[in-house]
Amino acid sequence: MNLNLKDKVFIVTGGAKGIGKAIVLALANEGAIPVIIGRNSKDNREVEIEIENMRGTCFSVEAELSKPEDCENAVKLALNKFGRIDGLVNNAGHNDGVGLMSGNYEKFVESLHKNLIHYYLMAHYAIDALKDSRGAILNISSKTAETGQGNTSAYAASNGGRNALTREWAVELLPFEIRVNAIVVAECSTPQYDKWIETLENPKETLEKITNRIPLGNRMTTAEEIANTAVFLLSDASSHTTGQLVYVDGGYVHLDRALIKE
Repeated sequence: MNLNLKDKVFIVTGGAKGIGKAIVLALANEGAIPVIIGRNSKDNREVEIEIENMRGTCFSVEAELSKPEDCENAVKLALNKFGRIDGLVNNAGHNDGVGLMSGNYEKFVESLHKNLIHYYLMAHYAIDALKDSRGAILNISSKTAETGQGNTSAYAASNGGRNALTREWAVELLPFEIRVNAIVVAECSTPQYDKWIETLENPKETLEKITNRIPLGNRMTTAEEIANTAVFLLSDASSHTTGQLVYVDGGYVHLDRALIKE
């Protein structure tokens, strides 16, 4: 299937690590030009080298997306470099454990900036270019908005906001034929996730309990599986798909709890 992504320019926030990196590499494999937005220039450069070794084209921008001015600058630099933006992948975020009882006003608002507000700002600053290209927006979200997790009020609220913005933008941008969708992630194996598991008392046993609750294959979703869906949703192959929350989770959220492996 020709996804018609060659030489198209896609901004990917958090594009140097985990799911973001997997999406960047999948886009490069399709001949697209990913713009890697990340807070660490060394990490960004490592992904650039991977893509250069694939004989692909890419660009990276060091940015702290909790700062509005960095969001605006990242979009400007991408436009100055390529003169167009064909898609935006809002992916950067961190499950930072700001709970109802453990958090406070300052931590809650700070987490919203880390996890939600830059989704709005990146889309806001990119929207004129996306109107010109009739591009696509893809928001990466989390099952915490639907299932809850405990002790993560700000992150759960941010993901609820991501889902709501996906539907809202899909409506607002219909006249411009800009498609907006989200991928909802449940239990996905990434360096960030692995680091979190290791902080727990019995990491091996906890991981086994988690995978036993994932109906399809009793295993974690891979970042590459998220990326494959992302590339499809950004491409012409999904040309009549908008306003959708797509769960790539092995059935974790919606299939019957009776399927849980004991």
